Amino acid sequence: MTQEFAKPDYIFETSWEVCNKIGGIYTVLSTKARTLKQTLGDNLIFIGPDLGLGIQHDFIESNTIFQDWKESAEKRNHLKIRIGRWNIPSQPIVILVDYRPFFAHKNEIYSRMWEWFGINSLYGFGDYDDASLFGYSVGTIIENFYHFYRLDNQHVIAHFNEWNTAFGLFYLKRFLPPVGTIFTTHATTVGRSIAGNNKPLYDYLPGYHGDQMSKELNVESKHSVEKHAAHLADCFTTVSKITAKECTRILEKKPDIITPNGFEDNFVPDHDLFPIKRAEARDILKKVSETLVGYKLPSDTLFVATSGRYEYINKGLNLFLDTLHSVENDKSLQHTIVAFIMVPAYISGPKFALQNKLLNNITSAFKENPFVTHEMVEPWKDPILSNISWLNFTNHSDSKIKLVFVPSYLNGNDGIFNKSYYDLLIGMDLTMFLSYYEPWGYTPLESIAFSVPTITTTLSGFGQWINEHPQPIDKGVAIIERKDSNYANAAADAAYQLITFANMNHSEITEVRTNAQSLSQKAHWEFFIPFYYQAYEIALSKKHA
Repeated sequence: MTQEFAKPDYIFETSWEVCNKIGGIYTVLSTKARTLKQTLGDNLIFIGPDLGLGIQHDFIESNTIFQDWKESAEKRNHLKIRIGRWNIPSQPIVILVDYRPFFAHKNEIYSRMWEWFGINSLYGFGDYDDASLFGYSVGTIIENFYHFYRLDNQHVIAHFNEWNTAFGLFYLKRFLPPVGTIFTTHATTVGRSIAGNNKPLYDYLPGYHGDQMSKELNVESKHSVEKHAAHLADCFTTVSKITAKECTRILEKKPDIITPNGFEDNFVPDHDLFPIKRAEARDILKKVSETLVGYKLPSDTLFVATSGRYEYINKGLNLFLDTLHSVENDKSLQHTIVAFIMVPAYISGPKFALQNKLLNNITSAFKENPFVTHEMVEPWKDPILSNISWLNFTNHSDSKIKLVFVPSYLNGNDGIFNKSYYDLLIGMDLTMFLSYYEPWGYTPLESIAFSVPTITTTLSGFGQWINEHPQPIDKGVAIIERKDSNYANAAADAAYQLITFANMNHSEITEVRTNAQSLSQKAHWEFFIPFYYQAYEIALSKKHA
């Protein structure tokens, strides 16, 4: 895109994931910041929830940034805020707001939102209150900042990500209409719930009605917030074509523009350090695997992984296990494969016996749960472990597939690997993200950035962006076709791609790794940021129409 668009003077962007690494939106915002900051400098301001000292380790507090406003906001408006910088390479300004004082006014706030916009909060539960009051507090922050610094003659954008920030958008529409508002849904609440409840989303999408399904799936209030935000925003965006279709049907609003998720590869080690980090990762992956299964692995063992949020059906974890089961029984497979399932679950801590064996270099098999690296709480209820048992995986020495379930956040302090996710990803030979519901999909994109080829599906936004048709693994990214009605075929196709890769020789694998890394370069923010500037223009144009 070469067309130039009017640029805002200030951007306030908010998400529950600002300085709070729990999902893909964290990656969206933290990597996009560098490109935006080149134009906006410190007029790019992120707003996130204040979750307390000792929790948000990537926040660097400051006693000087906007100090005059902070003192006024706390004294006159009773706002509880901390100001500093996000501890990422671009170090943008961040405001963290303590939304808990608004709980005392919750009923009044919900009543007003019903009267003003028809927001139905009657059936909110779980995280609904925290999210709504956080969003509301963000609106008050932006309004207060706007008036204190007299931004009346400035082009100001407020960008809200996901339903859990939308109360801020509603607040601004009521009290600060000159600000251009953008609402981005990264996945609709109803669409995610349909898929997660094993209902066919895609074949029946034309027949679904969002309001009716929200009641059936018990997400009525969240859907109400999301739908109204899509309609009220000056510019409504989503991240991929597949989600745009979903929004048009479920939210009854076609996105004004699709804003794909780019990324920056500054978290990938440079050329000199890369082989060292890869060797370190493979050493610890091999050591933990051997300690867990109780015997030495062949030197040519392949490491394969899947990861992400624990959405058993949506993330294709069921398909991943079924694929591995068919591969294990395929006589053409020439290598041993250790398959890592890196999905945070309900744990009490690292597996003490495994810790002890790693510490003392003891290699002996575990009789109970020889698949898990951490202590599960109520493991008998876990879908992954249940399917491992159902498919009769054993981790015996004569089995071609060994499974290692890592149910912990990999933050460098998990007690077993003690390395971050990226520091382990670099050691993998292949990744598989066989998603059924994946509006974009950062995990395969991160994988190829580390020169690790990946297998994904036509139902992920990333997969559709690469190529809307199936393609083989020798391209660096294999895309298999997934539909509501082809589960068995998808498993067979994924198994074929995995075996094809596993049986490649060294030079062929080197070429595939090069192809993967080259593809990742096409997703840098420099190629995607023009779509965001167009979204800003759409929002600002509504203010001057």
